[in-house]
Amino acid sequence: MSRIGKKPVPVPSGVTVSINAQSVVVKGPKGELSRILPGEVNITQEGEQVIVTRQDESRAARACHGLSRTLIANMVEGVSKGFEKRLEIKGVGYRAAVKGKTLNMNLGYSHPVEFEPPKGIEFKVENNTNIIVSGIDKELVGTVAAKIRDARPPEPYKGKGVRYLGEMVRRKAGKAGK
Repeated sequence: MSRIGKKPVPVPSGVTVSINAQSVVVKGPKGELSRILPGEVNITQEGEQVIVTRQDESRAARACHGLSRTLIANMVEGVSKGFEKRLEIKGVGYRAAVKGKTLNMNLGYSHPVEFEPPKGIEFKVENNTNIIVSGIDKELVGTVAAKIRDARPPEPYKGKGVRYLGEMVRRKAGKAGK
């Protein structure tokens, strides 16, 4: 039995979960998320909890059990609290700013790098070097943060670039001098 899959998902007050076969719709104070889950699992709601069970003991059902429970838990947490990823920019002259909804970054290229946020994502910048990506969909927040990091990943010699807050960059020694 999956340790994660057998835990019920608590539904806080102010959040409603509607289940229609394999389709789950979660509505809360921050918005609404919907997802179609694999057919190998059964989803039921009992009071203030959502319970995910397997249809059988096949390998595919066992693989989808914990995944489905975690996806529902992330949807519930997203519509009630939201998610955020923090990035920091290191490097001389490297900075970021939000103009309208667009994130503009100067990352040492000959042109500024601009990111238009997808629907449901919001950018904030603190001290010109800290970027906060926030939204209700955990998967989308992580994907957008990874795309921003890919604009200039941290390099191993001076450590310049965009990194997650708290990310350790492995440093290499430079050229050996005389």
